[in-house]
Amino acid sequence: MIGDGSLERFRREGRVVVVGASLAGLRAAETLREKGFAGSLTMIGDEPHEPYDRPPLSKTVLLGRAAAERTALPGLRAVDATWRLGVAATGLDMAGRRVRLADGDEVPYDRLLIATGVRARPWPREAEAELDGVFLLRTRDDGAALARRLAAGPKRVLVVGAGFTGSEIAAACRERGLAVTVAERGASPLVGALGGVVGAVAAELQRRHGVDLRCGVMVTALEGDASGRVRAAQLSDGSTVETDVVVVSLGAIRNTEWLAGSGLGAGPRGIACDAGCRAFDIRGIVTDDVFAAGDVARCPHPLFGYQFLSLEHWGNAVSQARVAAHNMLNESTDRIPHMEVPAFWSSQFGVNIKSVGVPSLGTEILIAQGSLEERRFVGVYGYQGRVIGAVAFDQARWLPFYQGLIETTAPFPPEFATVDRRAEGRRALDADFPDPSVPTHGPTVTLSGYSPADRRMTFTPAH
Repeated sequence: MIGDGSLERFRREGRVVVVGASLAGLRAAETLREKGFAGSLTMIGDEPHEPYDRPPLSKTVLLGRAAAERTALPGLRAVDATWRLGVAATGLDMAGRRVRLADGDEVPYDRLLIATGVRARPWPREAEAELDGVFLLRTRDDGAALARRLAAGPKRVLVVGAGFTGSEIAAACRERGLAVTVAERGASPLVGALGGVVGAVAAELQRRHGVDLRCGVMVTALEGDASGRVRAAQLSDGSTVETDVVVVSLGAIRNTEWLAGSGLGAGPRGIACDAGCRAFDIRGIVTDDVFAAGDVARCPHPLFGYQFLSLEHWGNAVSQARVAAHNMLNESTDRIPHMEVPAFWSSQFGVNIKSVGVPSLGTEILIAQGSLEERRFVGVYGYQGRVIGAVAFDQARWLPFYQGLIETTAPFPPEFATVDRRAEGRRALDADFPDPSVPTHGPTVTLSGYSPADRRMTFTPAH
């Protein structure tokens, strides 16, 4: 509890520290001020930049249509905060309510929000990772450096990993007219997030646009020349790809290492939270003064059998930030849960891809509208007889309807005849997700805990 237990005093004089100065951290700070918090607010971020938007980095920035330094997030209101940028948090003293920083300073708090997000998984061999021409794409500086190299006109770009980010990078390269090879150890692009049925469509889309797509293979080594520039990559099938730019897109690592030994329930899958974004300690007891939001948070969702979900989604970060900020300022009876249906979008090779729910939990897929062959369709995912997700290729206008089916745990397959259902949509197919013990690159959802039960409930959004 706060000091003398006075919530009103906390709202007037309390100290809130936000670790993670990106989307979730900024929106939480704005919500705190919007809801009347008048105390001190400290924003801590390991990057020197003020909060910026990450989705443009793999899209407009790589295409040269926007400069990386012009991706700052618009401020919705003044936050009147003390900004500690360019200095990482290195430890947490939960008993003393203090955050330790890399410069040796300690910042006290009454309420703490952890929004440290994720970082790009690096190439595993350090000497190869340091070759000139080997890039990651996560930060603003990453985007600026890669955009400069693509603008210089490399002979060939190799993208390692065909998740959403890797696929968007490949699309940007082809739009620039660059030769690009994509190496993916899964059976197809996007297979971990959307399954093999949709992944096959994504594979055809890439090949149709001139991508040299290699699936079912791994990059085993990167080779450099005498000057330290990358020149080739060795693949597990024995082939060699000559390349002067390599973009490593092997998924993400949640930034929780700095919490080791703190007593917080944090690990490689994120920070375990309740539905109100309050963090658990290592004993599984919920805390009242530590919250988490964004990519680093792992929260149960009632629509998905209270499965703990870690979501690398823009909208999820915003929603959790607002929930966490609200709950910081309220007693238990006035706190609210994070119950928003996950949604994600991507633009690649001229196609708008958007999903709602959690498709990767599904075991079946029904092409409810359009056609896989035409690459314009809606696929509905089912699990244990209920609708659990949907994905649209250039059909996003229908997704609010399918979101409603998810929210009301509607039966799968849908019993109605939808508009534009073709012959291929008359029966459900195996969604063809890979064995979870064989990871694929670039997941946007991490699952842990038990599988969702076939539980029926009615979902009523908060107003």
